[in-house]
Amino acid sequence: MEIPIINCIREFYGMALAPGIWIFYHLSVFYSLTQLHLVLLSHRYLSKALSFALPPDEAAWPMVTVQLPVYNEKYVIERLLHAVAAFQYPSDKLEIQVLDDSNDETTALAQALAEQYRAQGLNIHVIRRPQREGYKAGALGYGLEQAKGEFFAIFDADFVPPPDFLLKTLPHFQDPQIGLVQTRWEHLNEDYSLLTHLQAFALNAHFFVEQSGRRAGRHFLNFNGTGGVWRKACIEDAGGWQSDTLTEDLDLSYRAQLKGWQFEYRPDIGTPAELPVEMNALKSQQYRWTKGAAECARKHLKRVLRAKDLPFFF
Repeated sequence: MEIPIINCIREFYGMALAPGIWIFYHLSVFYSLTQLHLVLLSHRYLSKALSFALPPDEAAWPMVTVQLPVYNEKYVIERLLHAVAAFQYPSDKLEIQVLDDSNDETTALAQALAEQYRAQGLNIHVIRRPQREGYKAGALGYGLEQAKGEFFAIFDADFVPPPDFLLKTLPHFQDPQIGLVQTRWEHLNEDYSLLTHLQAFALNAHFFVEQSGRRAGRHFLNFNGTGGVWRKACIEDAGGWQSDTLTEDLDLSYRAQLKGWQFEYRPDIGTPAELPVEMNALKSQQYRWTKGAAECARKHLKRVLRAKDLPFFF
């Protein structure tokens, strides 16, 4: 049975393009069915009430390192430091690393504010590498080598995590198989323009449908680069941060889950951030995400397909 739209396309472009059109058609159908599958799973997961708590004895709470990789973020660095300094967590069990690769006023602003918070008893330090190698992955790996924490909360410079972020995410790590807890991105400037509205729509679809659906089906989840907490043992077991792709977050996510680690996703915990307001910034971001995902596919696809202990719908 012929499909009318395919016949029209054939007549317009000629029979020579028919095989490519059919491939595109079938891929589109497969993608749509996959998204429908995630929609159904996400509805089931989002309807669940989630409630977890740390042990009542604060002495049993783990040491946490907050990593803030920044590069020329003079307009938002102070807001970021104020946010993490307000975390509701014992100061003797909290370490904050400002992993600064900047070459502008960001460094001076970060160091001045860090000194103020250290005077108040907060363990916060601005860490600068001898050489900026490996970009964000290199900065995170350099900080990990010096860190004291058992768990690592990571935030990009344009994020503003809520004060109770650690209190809501850390309880999941009482399960020794959990290697990562990812939270949902919220948007500080969604109403700024049509461009930010469209970005918010696309990101909400990812976090409410795709991430929730993957968690409900126990498929592979991905760390979104920020707004999440890692177990140090998971990072090290998976081979650490690597900079051979543009998306070091997705790369580490696959390596960790292929090692057997489980990921948790909390759509009810929002971590606000700013969306790009200029087209050039958005294009740069999307290029990085798209190329990085392709690089990760080239790096891991064969290993994923050959893994014998993974279900078909991973």
